[in-house]
Amino acid sequence: MTQTTLSLKEAEQEVHGLREQINDHNYRYYVLDDPIIADASYDRLLQQLKAIETDFPQLITPESPTQRVGAAPLKEFGQIRHELPMLSLDNAFNEDDLNDFDRRVRERLGVASEVEYACEPKLDGIAVSLLYENGLLVRGATRGDGTTGEDITMNVRTIPSIPLQLIGDDWPARLEVRGEIFMPKEGFEKLNQRAKAREEKVFVNPRNAAAGSLRQLDPKVTAKRPLDMYCYSAGIVEGGTLPEKHADILKRFKTWGLRINPELRVVNGAAACAEYFTRMSQKRESLPYEIDGIVYKVNSLTLQNQLGFVARAPRWAIAHKFPAQEEMTLLKDVEFQVGRTGAITPVARLEPVFVGGVTVSNATLHNMDEVARLDLKIGDTVVIHRAGDVIPKVVRTLPDRRPDNARDIELPERCPVCDSEVERDEAEAAARCTGGLYCSAQRKEAIKHFASRKAMDIDGLGDKLVDQFVEKGLVNTIADLYKLTVEPIASLERMGKKSATNLVNALKVSQKTTLARFVYGLGIREVGEATAQSLVAHYRDFEAIKSATIEQLQEVDDVGPIVAAHIEKFFKQTHNLEVIDELLKVGLHWEEEAEPDEGSDQPLEGEVWVLTGTLHNMTRDEGKAALQKLGAKVTGSVSAKTTALLAGEKAGSKLIKAQSLGVRVVTEDEFINLMQEWGV
Repeated sequence: MTQTTLSLKEAEQEVHGLREQINDHNYRYYVLDDPIIADASYDRLLQQLKAIETDFPQLITPESPTQRVGAAPLKEFGQIRHELPMLSLDNAFNEDDLNDFDRRVRERLGVASEVEYACEPKLDGIAVSLLYENGLLVRGATRGDGTTGEDITMNVRTIPSIPLQLIGDDWPARLEVRGEIFMPKEGFEKLNQRAKAREEKVFVNPRNAAAGSLRQLDPKVTAKRPLDMYCYSAGIVEGGTLPEKHADILKRFKTWGLRINPELRVVNGAAACAEYFTRMSQKRESLPYEIDGIVYKVNSLTLQNQLGFVARAPRWAIAHKFPAQEEMTLLKDVEFQVGRTGAITPVARLEPVFVGGVTVSNATLHNMDEVARLDLKIGDTVVIHRAGDVIPKVVRTLPDRRPDNARDIELPERCPVCDSEVERDEAEAAARCTGGLYCSAQRKEAIKHFASRKAMDIDGLGDKLVDQFVEKGLVNTIADLYKLTVEPIASLERMGKKSATNLVNALKVSQKTTLARFVYGLGIREVGEATAQSLVAHYRDFEAIKSATIEQLQEVDDVGPIVAAHIEKFFKQTHNLEVIDELLKVGLHWEEEAEPDEGSDQPLEGEVWVLTGTLHNMTRDEGKAALQKLGAKVTGSVSAKTTALLAGEKAGSKLIKAQSLGVRVVTEDEFINLMQEWGV
């Protein structure tokens, strides 16, 4: 029966049968690694399905195998906020680190027996999140910063090993699958061979090739790249359950058509983990993909929950890195760069050398203490080490190869960017430019910080616009923002008269602020939002803050000698005071801070609170302001010092950590009731 003689009902039956066959062959090929038909036969099935769908376009569905590619190129990637953060892992670089990790796990669990671990190769690729709803792939996102990633849905759909529809019928209604997208070695070599033949730029290594392929705005380009994926964990799970052990979850993934690494093993104890590491080290070069280490995870989810998290990493998992590669090269020169906080960093300029898959020509030397420790001189032969196979680092010199004309490395007395004085505190390693708000190297970041939501909250003033203001010479200090007019803003890229008018109006609105926001917005070193609040609560007057001595500043809660010195030094710099005076002249102002009533009762005084999740009856800022009004100190992370966690909807790792520490958890409704009791 050909497609020209099919009725609609017959076509529906044919399409359904062909899709089932193709999905089954995909599963056998990518998941089971056990194909039962030749590639040419598979291609004929796909072409037959395409032909029927062409004649009957009403039968095309998003999950059809023919619909992997087809979306129009994007203008830019959208942003996706992860419902559960995609945490990073702590690293082990030797067997001692592994044993320490195992010891900490057993001590926290209070067990003497060996712990069961799931061991997997750590792929050198790109971490991604896939969301399936009712078995259909609806979203793909990069890890990004762990909280927010890029929407790469159209691109992940082009990867053949990622199922558009899960097979089976026992998967959760809503399932987030996390894994690593990578480019196999063979595909990488062929990609570069084609690039060379076309006299195009080649990729340095498979990881860069995978990252570049995933970030193509045109999915058709991504579809031509040989990408693959292994799944390594679950994120959001709703409307269903998963097994209680990590390895069993991955095996369940496999039954649903998701690809997992065939090298997955479950072992008992640190010694068995070390044996697995040795075995994979020996096998590393023969694997069809690049790996840079091994990941060990406590296999039991119950034990994982007991162990919890620390900072941005789980306590129940660790990445055991392979020894980094090292090469020798020549230190040709040292230049000094100025960071956004004014830190002066020496940077080694090297004779280019290929190390661990990349060509290295520069390496940070961190600070002058590091230069002295290494006994570095310009002209030395040095050893370059790629720590964790990622960051190039100068690890030692070879004194026997030092030439007679080798030169000392000297810290400049003046900032290489703005010619301000360079100073170096005895208490810290970094030298710093004193240019503050004046130094152009710090200018963009100073403006972005000043305009940020927690500072002046200037609506519409994004990073790219700040870059243009500085590059066009429209803004030299933060005070210049308030001198901007519509016409020059409207002439900038992606701006028009309406957008420019909106920004000028937003600048006017931001002129009325609070003293705490203003102090935070100045960008004084180590003066964050909480410290700014403490300064204002103590002094209630900007002139008093500005003129306070180091000794007086240390009377403020949370202000120690180092922070006090930063504050005093900031307000002693003439150029900083000039910018502040200019801000006040252009109309920046705030209401006087009211003195607290005698005997006023602040029910949360001395308590430390943390907010997390989505609040529905107030914004996070409003919730924070209410807590501060009640006397609480509000911080950004949960610790043993935390009194309570205000948890909104979709609370993630902070809630888990609070529960593991026994911290009191307060819902939004409970908090509203408390506010009413306290008359807030």
